[in-house]
Amino acid sequence: MTEAHVEGRPAPPRLAVVDDGGVTRLHDPSAHSFASDNYAGAHPEVLQALIDANGGHVGSYGADPYTRRLAEVVVEQFGEGASIDPVLTGTGANVAALQALTPRWGAVICATTAHVYTDEGGAPERLGGIKLLTVPTPDGKLTPELIDRQAHGRGDQQRPQPLAVTITQSTELGTVYTPDELRAITDHAHSLDMRVHLDGARLANAAASLGVPLRAITRDVGVDSVSFGGTKNGLVLGESIVTFTEEARAGLVFLRKMDAQLLSKMRFVSAQFLAMLDDDLWLRSATQANAMATRLASGLADLPGVTITQAVDANAVFVVLPRHTVEPLRELHRFYDWNRASGEVRLMCSFDTTPEQVDRLVADAAALLRP
Repeated sequence: MTEAHVEGRPAPPRLAVVDDGGVTRLHDPSAHSFASDNYAGAHPEVLQALIDANGGHVGSYGADPYTRRLAEVVVEQFGEGASIDPVLTGTGANVAALQALTPRWGAVICATTAHVYTDEGGAPERLGGIKLLTVPTPDGKLTPELIDRQAHGRGDQQRPQPLAVTITQSTELGTVYTPDELRAITDHAHSLDMRVHLDGARLANAAASLGVPLRAITRDVGVDSVSFGGTKNGLVLGESIVTFTEEARAGLVFLRKMDAQLLSKMRFVSAQFLAMLDDDLWLRSATQANAMATRLASGLADLPGVTITQAVDANAVFVVLPRHTVEPLRELHRFYDWNRASGEVRLMCSFDTTPEQVDRLVADAAALLRP
């Protein structure tokens, strides 16, 4: 089951509660979910950055000091030649980035589990006019050999032309490409005159897992453009497109507007990215989420009848639980089904997940498994 299915399941309603200070909330602020890292709130340092950016008048549509400073910081983080374009959503980032890499007749190769294929409402094809050519993978990761399954028909007027590859880091199955694996993909794609886009909604988690800087799994391995995510790592809203060549950024200044991704008050997204990239907040947050996923997988793996189905490289745990435990455990700890046929569920950890919350889920699962 794809993430489109799991993310589409509505959360149970919560009654409004009143805290000790008399502030009415529409949710229980102590509640924690393992359903998605999108469920987490914003990091306090990001919220402070928004407050700091709120004073006075500055230029709109990117003509502000925060966006100008972000252009400098992205070079520090991603290397010379890197350029950043803040946008509103991850879907918008993916669509605009892929449009910039492919002509109207071009097609993009991706894994069958890719977010652009399963979870974006057909936006790349309907909005971007881009044909997606999918390849099944056992772990969410493409290889040069898998790419070759769709990299044919060049010059055939009857077939959409495969002119780009999009990969996800970390993948939708929680696995991570190594720098060598990424370099093999980009070298192969470029040898076939194809460009490479990286969906980096969880790029920070991948870099933290590998213990490398952001540039080591993007620019330095030959990736042409990246959809660099923020909301899954502590931002309120906002994503970005990071490009490394003139070809990859050609037309983005127009595509961002055409795709309804150009913010008038861009300073508020830029200020959040500055906070995330400053003092390695991105790394601290991603490291915490990854560590909690490792702790969770370790605890669950020791329980009878429980099977971890994918390598826990980042902040996701894919696991098959005994069927009689799934619904009672879901009532205590929100999570989504991934494949109902096999009983596989997905558990996501966030920057604000704590060891106590992880241990509580493991203890509750153990209690449900007792005879």
